[in-house]
Amino acid sequence: MERLWLVLAIVAFFLLCLWGMYVGWRRKARSQSVQVPPFPAIPEDAGEVLLESTGVYLATTVAGEWQNRIVTRGAGLRTGAVWRLHDGGIAVERGGAPDFWIPREAVTGVRRDTKIAGKVMGTDALLVLTWRLGDAELDTGFRGDDLDDYPQWIEQLKIKGGAQ
Repeated sequence: MERLWLVLAIVAFFLLCLWGMYVGWRRKARSQSVQVPPFPAIPEDAGEVLLESTGVYLATTVAGEWQNRIVTRGAGLRTGAVWRLHDGGIAVERGGAPDFWIPREAVTGVRRDTKIAGKVMGTDALLVLTWRLGDAELDTGFRGDDLDDYPQWIEQLKIKGGAQ
């Protein structure tokens, strides 16, 4: 009987921890929904696809704060993704989460990196776009299936987007 109470206490503690994480995630999403405007939808007439990469959408964070994940409106969900570069911007199509559009004129930087919220890699295996959405500056991270695509993304966005 003593062991039963111990097991119940451990299960109750575990459930309390899960509930606390859920409440914290919701509170963060609520506060960010005021600070970060809704992500733009992919336009119907996006135009010709200039470049396409498959991989994993990792996270969107506040620019320069690689651990400060944006969780509002489904942006905090890590999913399989396809990134498509068009003349007007980047279509981020995510499986199981809302797709969104990054207008090309909003891109302020593009780089290879080793870290973004929830993911740290030993090499520069992540592609990170820095972009403006309203008054917020964001970093969006992507882990491509083919890392050899990254130089093409960086070159395309530097030439046409004015990114650094």
